[in-house]
Amino acid sequence: MAAGKGTRMKSDLPKALCPLGEKPLVMWVVEAARTLAPELTVAVVGHQREMVKERLAGEGIIFATQEPQLGTGHALACAAEAFRDFKGVVLVLSADVPAIKPATLRSLLAARRESKAAVALLTCRMEKPGAYGRVIRSGGQAQAIVEARDATEEQLAIQEINAGIYAFDAEFVFGALGKIGRTNAQGEYYLTDIVAMAVAEGRQVAAVMIDDPAQIRGVNTVEELAALERAMLGR
Repeated sequence: MAAGKGTRMKSDLPKALCPLGEKPLVMWVVEAARTLAPELTVAVVGHQREMVKERLAGEGIIFATQEPQLGTGHALACAAEAFRDFKGVVLVLSADVPAIKPATLRSLLAARRESKAAVALLTCRMEKPGAYGRVIRSGGQAQAIVEARDATEEQLAIQEINAGIYAFDAEFVFGALGKIGRTNAQGEYYLTDIVAMAVAEGRQVAAVMIDDPAQIRGVNTVEELAALERAMLGR
């Protein structure tokens, strides 16, 4: 997903092209995905999409346009045509989460495969979860994700957060996307709603918790970009 505007980045560039070290954010994610030898790679572009497409030209990437940007669920729905008749697993990554390690992605895919889950997602425990969505569990099993803006005080106290990285059964997720509504604080189509939908249908959901929050930190501001750059170059 690389359609964001990145208003708080204080840059004329779209967020996906803001530099981290010697590469734009999106290239860190593309290179991590490439280690998995995917059948196809789709970039969902929107804001200043021609710039993003030009930077990714020659990388073997298919482009899908999200215009306007109506949330993460809408972003994946915009890529549906590229996955027509695809029967495999769709790994969803975000251009502004560049520190994710290939080994972590392989672990997520393995967990989905072993549990035969319709949905697998990465989670992490944070002392100060802030604006991250909270993972709701019952009996140890993930039941739903609640975005911070829509959460109750009790839910906001939960420290397990959604990393925004998913492995979906393609047939299930593209069938479910059309059922997502926009009745929430942001008026958007939340991809996170897919978790509760899978549970309601009796499908398996695998929530894989990692112990390295640095891998899944999103970049929304210049300060966050600088901090992540220091951490990644140090790593």
